[in-house]
Amino acid sequence: MIPGDFQLQRPSRKKLMLLVLLGGVGLAAFAGIVLVAIFIISAWFGRPVIFGFDEGPAQPIAFPHTRHVEDLGLDCTFCHRNVEKGAAATIPSVGLCMTCHITVGDGLAEVEKLRATFEAGQAIDWVRVHRVPDHVHFVHEAHINRFSGTKQIVDDLSTGPDQIRLVDARKIEPSARVGETIDVAASQVCTICHGNVGAMTTVSQVRPLKMNDCVDCHRDNAAPTDCTTCHY
Repeated sequence: MIPGDFQLQRPSRKKLMLLVLLGGVGLAAFAGIVLVAIFIISAWFGRPVIFGFDEGPAQPIAFPHTRHVEDLGLDCTFCHRNVEKGAAATIPSVGLCMTCHITVGDGLAEVEKLRATFEAGQAIDWVRVHRVPDHVHFVHEAHINRFSGTKQIVDDLSTGPDQIRLVDARKIEPSARVGETIDVAASQVCTICHGNVGAMTTVSQVRPLKMNDCVDCHRDNAAPTDCTTCHY
């Protein structure tokens, strides 16, 4: 045997560069898989925890709820007009927005987008923020009717629809206390599931809206939990 026959050859610069490139691609692919896995797993159990989901999606026209609700005092039901009488809350048409903005908002970039959309006879392609699976039927009207009206605040329900649990009352009125009576308007009910949208510059989802969340809420509020309640 001749000494040196089994010595490893030093890889060429080309091979080293190729190894580095493959390592970088592999690391990037692994990181991508981890991020996707985190997104899917977190979305399954609650809300996705990455990709800026908590901030809410950017909309084609930046609609400031703070300006319309907090500053101008518009009621949720003024724009979402079907929420008290139908399954869907509905989004206002461009024409409804133009009842004000045909004269209000000159020179504002987002208002000019709205006007251009109206003149083109087009609809605004809003990005959906809240969604339940397609096989789930969520009826807004039933929930609005259940929680609106004069309610006595309690820890746990004992008599039914004339009461509201403290945990829900405080989403409407943070200073609410057990034993008090409050008058809940239809637009205030929205905060139970959607949070204080009126204070949001960009609307985001604040509650998981998963099946366990809905079932727990139904149980806590003495509502039916039969499968056909939501899946029909």
